[in-house]
Amino acid sequence: MLAVGGATRVYLAAGATDLRKGFDGLYGLVRAKLESDPNSGHLFVFCNGSRNRIKVLHFDGSGLWVCAKRLEKGRFRWPVEDGAHRVSITAEELSMLLGGMDPGATQRRKWWRAELVAA
Repeated sequence: MLAVGGATRVYLAAGATDLRKGFDGLYGLVRAKLESDPNSGHLFVFCNGSRNRIKVLHFDGSGLWVCAKRLEKGRFRWPVEDGAHRVSITAEELSMLLGGMDPGATQRRKWWRAELVAA
């Protein structure tokens, strides 16, 4: 089961990804395009060009998970590639994204939160 704790980071691959890729293809994209370690325990999220499908790659300590979601209608709100190959979001923003909300259109209330140090 996927568990997103406070130390787990969520990275979106900006732009479109060929979602015909499976475990090995997504693993290679994380290493090459996102310049990250797929075995880190973080979540790596990919979206197709039509923005109606998402795949998540996650290593849980014993093996890789690939989870997928396909929308019957509508599109995910997804960052286009603007020089940055990956975008970091919080677990809450991932939940909103998967639930059909636009995380960029919401406003976070002001309260203290420790800042994550970028890897």
